[in-house]
Amino acid sequence: MSRKVYCIASFKPKPGKEDTVFKALQALEPNAHREDACLKYTVTRHIDNPFAQGSSYPIVFHEVWDNREAFEAHCQRREIREFFATHLEADDGDIEDANVCIYTDEPDGYDAPQV
Repeated sequence: MSRKVYCIASFKPKPGKEDTVFKALQALEPNAHREDACLKYTVTRHIDNPFAQGSSYPIVFHEVWDNREAFEAHCQRREIREFFATHLEADDGDIEDANVCIYTDEPDGYDAPQV
């Protein structure tokens, strides 16, 4: 049974704030990579490509965590809470909207063996 969780965190910066938000998110990477259960934590920017013309927010974090508990602990770190309070929740924050979701790679109803 896979215990991994996959997080996609998408961010829509306020107009003219894309570079500011991208740099602020990049600053979160080093400490997240220090967390034992962090398997991947990479901030990315949307780029134009004729083979991938979907729509999304322009900045997306791709995260893979060893387990749900580790992801939830990460979300409670002071640095992460302060990021959201400063950049998203504050009236003068740089982010207009964010969408953070987690996923599993297990099929629904998978009868994983208990070990």
